[in-house]
Amino acid sequence: MRVPRMMAVALAVLAPVAACSSGGGAASPSKEPQAAPVSASPTPEAKGHPFTGLPYEELKPVLAVKIENTAAGKPQLGLKSADIVYIEQVEAGLTRLMAVFSSKVPAKVGPVRSARISDLHITPQFGKPAFAYSGVQSKMLPFMAEASLFDVGDTRNPGAFFRQPGRFAPYNLFANTKQLLSKAPKASEAKDIGFTFGDAPADGGVPKKSWTVKWPAARFTFAWSEAKKQWLIWQDGKKDMAAEGGQLGAPTIVVQYTKTERSQFHDKNQSYTPLVHSVGKGSAIVLRDGKAYKAKWSRESEEEGTTFSTESGEPMNFAPGQVWVALASRKPVIP
Repeated sequence: MRVPRMMAVALAVLAPVAACSSGGGAASPSKEPQAAPVSASPTPEAKGHPFTGLPYEELKPVLAVKIENTAAGKPQLGLKSADIVYIEQVEAGLTRLMAVFSSKVPAKVGPVRSARISDLHITPQFGKPAFAYSGVQSKMLPFMAEASLFDVGDTRNPGAFFRQPGRFAPYNLFANTKQLLSKAPKASEAKDIGFTFGDAPADGGVPKKSWTVKWPAARFTFAWSEAKKQWLIWQDGKKDMAAEGGQLGAPTIVVQYTKTERSQFHDKNQSYTPLVHSVGKGSAIVLRDGKAYKAKWSRESEEEGTTFSTESGEPMNFAPGQVWVALASRKPVIP
């Protein structure tokens, strides 16, 4: 079960002559007959947002944005507002982020960078989201054209992008999210992607102060803050700070171990682009509430979301709030 947003309370509507106590007690005695209470139709139990488990007023369109993730592009703007942040391996063993927005969308986001083939295997679970990026290999253009997304990248939608003063290219390209979404009026609204939110499993968790995930040329450390109830994020030994202020962090970190291999694409230095297999089955570590839980993940097709379960087969609930998913390999290699 997801965390309920609120419990709907059915109110009994009494006749004007019936005076009720503030505690909802019976009406005062009267010689005149009282009208029978009219029962309101029960309202279905509300659920939390499918991406965060938090309360929401309405489901809104999904916007995914590729974000730079090296020291030259930091601090990033907008990540604090993301519902989900994916960490993906790219060329030379480095990483890049895909930030997914829906319940809360910042005014601006960046630095925006180029797309990768692995992105096109992740986005279909959201239906047909708006996808913002800056450039793509020419060999990948046919794949982009066929992908389940609305292309709002800088080539198709140049008016949404701008160069941020005080930064240098290519790490200074930012985007106005309102203009991004205006070019994708039919972008899919947020829907169930397999995440469940609620209480942590009764057993199986191991208390952890921190957890480190490594790629060939990148290292993330997630350290639990009891005061903030978040896993604060360090990258390559340095605090991962937000342009809005403060250190990045999330209540739930998912380390999803996947198969990673060479794709048919490579960069100008002949470094192959990794292909992260996010469809299939595998193991995971879920960090929440200061503990690490062993878990399993399963995604049957690209159109379906990823479900996470405990080792005993029960749903592996996440803590409500932002979720970071680190797509890692147990034995990272440079493709």
